[in-house]
Amino acid sequence: MTVALYIPLEEKSYAHAVSEAIKADIDSLGGFPTPHIAGLPVAEDTFGQEMFVQMGISAPMAGGLIFLLLLLFFRKLKVVLAPMIVAMMSVIWTMGLLVSMGFTLHIMSSMIAIFLMPIAVLDSVHILSEFHDRYQETRDQRKAITATMDDLYGPMLFTSLTTLVGFASLMMADIPPVKVFGGFVAFGVVVAWVLSMTFNPAYAVLISKKSLENFGVQGDEETLLAKWLPRLGAWTLRRRGPIVVVAAVLLGVAGVGISKIVVNDNPIRWFKYDHPLRVAERTLKKHLAGTYMTYLEFDATDTESGSVKNAETLKYMQKMQDHLDSIPNVGSTTGVTDIIKKVRFELHSQDSAKYAIPDSPEEIAQELFIYEISGGDPEDLYKLITPEGDKALMWIQLREGDNRAVSSVIGAADEFVVDNPAPAGMSFAWAGLSYINIVWQDKIVNGMLEALIGSFIIVALMMIFLLRSAWLGLISMIPLSVTIALVYGAVGFSGKQYDMPIAVLSSLTLGLSVDFAIHFLKRGQDIYKQLGSAQATLKELFGEPSRAIARNIVIIALGFTPLLTSSLVPYITVGSFFLAIMGLSGVGALIILPALVGLRGEKAFQTWGHKKRALASNTSIEQNTLQS
Repeated sequence: MTVALYIPLEEKSYAHAVSEAIKADIDSLGGFPTPHIAGLPVAEDTFGQEMFVQMGISAPMAGGLIFLLLLLFFRKLKVVLAPMIVAMMSVIWTMGLLVSMGFTLHIMSSMIAIFLMPIAVLDSVHILSEFHDRYQETRDQRKAITATMDDLYGPMLFTSLTTLVGFASLMMADIPPVKVFGGFVAFGVVVAWVLSMTFNPAYAVLISKKSLENFGVQGDEETLLAKWLPRLGAWTLRRRGPIVVVAAVLLGVAGVGISKIVVNDNPIRWFKYDHPLRVAERTLKKHLAGTYMTYLEFDATDTESGSVKNAETLKYMQKMQDHLDSIPNVGSTTGVTDIIKKVRFELHSQDSAKYAIPDSPEEIAQELFIYEISGGDPEDLYKLITPEGDKALMWIQLREGDNRAVSSVIGAADEFVVDNPAPAGMSFAWAGLSYINIVWQDKIVNGMLEALIGSFIIVALMMIFLLRSAWLGLISMIPLSVTIALVYGAVGFSGKQYDMPIAVLSSLTLGLSVDFAIHFLKRGQDIYKQLGSAQATLKELFGEPSRAIARNIVIIALGFTPLLTSSLVPYITVGSFFLAIMGLSGVGALIILPALVGLRGEKAFQTWGHKKRALASNTSIEQNTLQS
């Protein structure tokens, strides 16, 4: 035997506390089997509680693993402290500002720290990698860090600007939590850049020479990266044609996967399959009418009678209930109609013929009055109808609470109204967390998509302007495009539904994927100015610049694997996306970009003013020759 107790809440923020109090009461009474507590308010509030726990566990674990990976690459404790300090200061300043301004922590704002960590570490690893290679040339910290910052200032400025645009664009969304998330991550990006430009050089100069003893001596000349990256560069140039063709084919296949994406969400699914809330949902759906509630309001204010307490309106409501009850996902509907029919049924000695809405308005009023004075709480009636009788509420209990399932029920009700016109002046309004989640998903998916498209266009224009080359600007977007296409194509092929966490991660894809391309191409431009040969430039690029990119790929991709052990699905999704984004964007920067550059030949790294400068240089040489 299964008995259910339904507890309406005024605020979902009470849900977790109420569920814990119920468990405590049941434990004190004893003699009961394991209770099942479910419902969207409980799920969302419980997620908020567990989110803090996971944030306190997963984020430090990720930071710790990043620290160990940095130590593995650079092998100097004092040196690798610098990027960790920059990352922690960026997170602390951003989260401190968030809380001090009175913003609450929720699923999106809780991920600000996780998003900022890799962004803050990326620049620092590039600086540390370049400093690592340069120090032994002079054994002078000041000269080595100055040369490092001279080489990296431009690329790091570009990457910070593009990342800033990506997240700041979220402030244009209609949803306040998305605006807060985008705004504060953008602030954190600025903080991380300022600290990378100021703290890292100052820290490097203050490190004692003793602490830097042997720093870089056994460095990249003997490492796997130094051994294999030049070979990768040579192979990429030899196979540049097939590489470009394969990339194009993969984009086409990814497009098919993207077309298979199903937009859907359910906060219950944010927990793992064996979580007590998931178990409770399945159990109650099996034995009862389901755990998801949505509400339909009937507003008769503008009707001729101004009241729902008339036969025409009540019979229309009953007809609506009968229609909804026929839908498989609807477990039950409840309204004031059920009270009237039940009272009438009992007053007429349980005559089944009387279990219906009466035609007489006087009889309807009497049956409602009898129920009101029947000994229960008089307020119970007003959970379904207002005291003035101008509005009534229908409770619709659903077996499935996915947004698509809820939308289908709402669509069925809308179709019913079209096919069966309501009394003149009657209006309808939906309410409840199940309905709110539909509106939320629609806004966040559309908002994120618009932000992603807008940011993509802006970043592309920025790259064309910053690199002063339409060719370089456009190909700099190739790793980003490949990454986005393959990641979301995999989502479509895997059958994983496009939910809120995945929608939010689109901004992370933009922020991280373009980083490596910028470093590769901007450093390539700088090297080309010195060497004057595209082939020699590519060979140089597969030295320190590529080693820095490879280190970042490994550090960020592996550094956030602790998120995969989380009990919350959104955190697992974030960890998976870090792996995919870093891996794919790294492949794009180290394989696809060199292949495209190789196809372009000597014109690859040339900027808009290259021909004019070359002509001016030749003219100057001729004049000097004549003078001589």
